[in-house]
Amino acid sequence: MREWEHYEHTADVGIRGYGESLEEAFEAVALALFDVMVDVRKVESKECREVEAEGEDLMALLYNFLEELLVLHDMDGLVFGDVNVEIENAGEGYRLRAKACGEVLDYEKHEPKEEVKAITYHEMKIEQLPDGRWMAQLVPDI
Repeated sequence: MREWEHYEHTADVGIRGYGESLEEAFEAVALALFDVMVDVRKVESKECREVEAEGEDLMALLYNFLEELLVLHDMDGLVFGDVNVEIENAGEGYRLRAKACGEVLDYEKHEPKEEVKAITYHEMKIEQLPDGRWMAQLVPDI
């Protein structure tokens, strides 16, 4: 089961995603990212986009994945409330394919909060926890 949370960080907000698998942790941190911007529980899956990303390691993969989602937000005005991720080890790094579903931002419906300017490596961490679950976190630039 994937879940996410925000954590306090001096001037910004940290995002953290958990999952039974690495893929679920990436899905959860993506939802946490959009939950910084809007109430993701109010986002309907009206439009889906295919997203691909590559990275030499898991941190680069997470950065590139979230950056792709942020580009879709910036270019098309989309916010996402459902994300499904597949990750494969590509030998020379990692490859990710995702399906992100959501809708165009509606200021009345989605109750906008903060605007995320960029994805960063600040406090980025991806690890398997002692209970076997995965956790991914970072502090985006707000």
